[in-house]
Amino acid sequence: MSKMSIEIVSDVMCPWCIIGYKNLEKALQQLPDIEADISWHAFELNPQMPPEGQDLVEHVIEKYGSTKEQSVENRKMIAQRGLDSGFQFNFSDDSKIINSFNCHRLLTWAKEHGKQTELKLALFSAHFTEGKQLNDDAQLLAVAVSIGLDEARARQILDSDEYAAEVRAEQNRMHQMGIQSVPTFIINKKYGISGGQPSEAFIDALTQINAEAQGASAQA
Repeated sequence: MSKMSIEIVSDVMCPWCIIGYKNLEKALQQLPDIEADISWHAFELNPQMPPEGQDLVEHVIEKYGSTKEQSVENRKMIAQRGLDSGFQFNFSDDSKIINSFNCHRLLTWAKEHGKQTELKLALFSAHFTEGKQLNDDAQLLAVAVSIGLDEARARQILDSDEYAAEVRAEQNRMHQMGIQSVPTFIINKKYGISGGQPSEAFIDALTQINAEAQGASAQA
């Protein structure tokens, strides 16, 4: 059994981040000789987003210069890619992009309790599948509690600036490493895979990386 470190730089607001993760998950299921240690790094796609968020279609039109029709077609394509990966997107006219900073603060805390991946996946489902408003503390707390995190402690964090400095430092470190887009998968602190790749691409990359690691180990 080979151990592999996989650090995922992502934002809960990014649909390609959950697509990429689900395809990575599929790849690892087909690579039983690789044991992956997965962790997540904070990255805000829209750090200047106001607390109330912004209508999804309006945001896409403003940020990418798309037309409303192009935005609709893009959502259909993403929804299909989601289904292919095993994730359900339920976009609607009420879908919003929100400021994800508090999500990242809770994720940093959850890592201390071994629940970072569990919370990350719950947040993706809450936002994209269930249409929860994660800029609402009550709804964000409900997600944290649903995976067994302590409600009183989570509320205490949200009511303070705890973990804010850690999140900002982590984001700065990602930028200093040259990461400008998500998802980015950092393998064994050496190799990078960008984007919501299909499972086949992950299988090929991880197999090659593992072979190189095994070869280097044999020569040592």
